[in-house]
Amino acid sequence: MGKVAAQIKVMPQSPDIDLDALQERLEQSLPEGAKIQGIERDDVAFGLVALYPTVIVPDDTGGTDAVEEAFGDVEGVESVSVESVGRL
Repeated sequence: MGKVAAQIKVMPQSPDIDLDALQERLEQSLPEGAKIQGIERDDVAFGLVALYPTVIVPDDTGGTDAVEEAFGDVEGVESVSVESVGRL
């Protein structure tokens, strides 16, 4: 069984969101078998900062669907999109 690394773009609902708290909620929301390898931040506009967690998941679990769904349900998240995916 191999593993897949996916970089996912997470947009917060507003610039006022505490990014450290949001990052912690994202980590707690991960489905079983997934883990965050690291998180980058990128200024978007008008004080809004996107989070880019790199998530490692087993390739037999249906890809990143469960992670995207979990991240989308986190309080303070406006949108979730996969930026890139690759095998480890």
